[in-house]
Amino acid sequence: MDGDPAVEPELDAFSLILPLPYRIAVIFVLGVWAWGVNLHYLSILKIDAAALVKYHARASPTVHPHYRRTYRLAAAVTVPLVVSVLLFWVITHGQPSLVLAWDILPQSFLFLLTIFFLLPFQRLSRTGRYRFLSTLKRVSIGGIAEADNGKFGDILLADVLTSYAKVLGDLFVSGCMFLSPGLSSTGKPDRNCGGAYMVPLIISIPSMIRLRQCLIEFLRVRNNPNKNATAGWGGQHLANALKYSSAFPVIVLSALQRGTDPKSIRMSEAGLFRLWLFFVFLNSFYSFYWDVAKDWDLTLFAPSSVRNNPDHPWGLRRHTHFHTREMYYGAILIDLMLRCTWSFKLSPHLDHFNDLEGSIFIMEFLEVLRRWLWIFFRVETEWGKLIHELSKAAKNANATVVRTNRGPPAEDILLGDMTESPMSPTFPK
Repeated sequence: MDGDPAVEPELDAFSLILPLPYRIAVIFVLGVWAWGVNLHYLSILKIDAAALVKYHARASPTVHPHYRRTYRLAAAVTVPLVVSVLLFWVITHGQPSLVLAWDILPQSFLFLLTIFFLLPFQRLSRTGRYRFLSTLKRVSIGGIAEADNGKFGDILLADVLTSYAKVLGDLFVSGCMFLSPGLSSTGKPDRNCGGAYMVPLIISIPSMIRLRQCLIEFLRVRNNPNKNATAGWGGQHLANALKYSSAFPVIVLSALQRGTDPKSIRMSEAGLFRLWLFFVFLNSFYSFYWDVAKDWDLTLFAPSSVRNNPDHPWGLRRHTHFHTREMYYGAILIDLMLRCTWSFKLSPHLDHFNDLEGSIFIMEFLEVLRRWLWIFFRVETEWGKLIHELSKAAKNANATVVRTNRGPPAEDILLGDMTESPMSPTFPK
């Protein structure tokens, strides 16, 4: 490579093409496109995701659907990103010294991307961004709305933040390096910038948010004077809180492996690795179980009498909206695989895979991809519960259920027996 030999060893080929600030921007922009695809496909299935998160309904049929406005927003941030990257390539020519010197270009884009979401541009999903920011403000301190005031949207956003935890850590690293004398945000990432504990703390914040939300829900159940027998005592919320708590040992032990001499904590390197392996295994498979059994409400881990019930395909559930059972089985398999990307460290040939900048980017991208897939089935599950509740209410009242801000329009679905609904396909036994 050309350039200053003192800096060449600090930059790998991937970082010369796509330095850290651009990698962060790419993942955030892809997240906007992914949410648009979520809304688009769910709308094809007649699932109103916007209604579930208590987003305002369209004023008239002539107003663009939510997914189209999301696509417009995604395109509006993609074009300047592409222009910025191309300009960076033209200026630097892949030379390490120029890559380090021109960190102002990608860092400025990150700053402008933030301003873009904050400023109320009239024609670029202003209402949606206001709603996002107000939800983020509430969620950022671990708050959660009441069930009839957007609780599901708060949970969905907080869970998405857990998948962006490492990206948020890199966002801090990028800003810290840009502001630190003698460092460049386009150089080799210094994940100890700001102190050895700062990045692990930032990575922990999304899990802390969800932990607090689970505890709030538990206390609401315990303190609700009108709770019925079916509500339980709130144990499921405590179990969910335990799931998010299991991430903290993984984060701490990963930080110790990266920047601490095991002898200073009276452990061998092998012992520290085994302890990390135990907790990452626990966190991954506990989270996978929760994805399938709780978030998606599937019967894969239920007792055999429930799992083998002839009323539904093996391991699934009775009421489904996606058209083939293979979509559910494929999602389960992909979720398991992407929950276990840490297993690369177990191979002697791939043990350094997670230390490469390109590999770190791939792992962050795959986690966002997993969350994108998870959202389809999580929203579908919540929609099915809502339709079931409305159907029961209609039967109990022996009247037609009219449209509310919590449900679908009357022409979208017949609120009767769900086994006869076109949205609940019957799979061949």
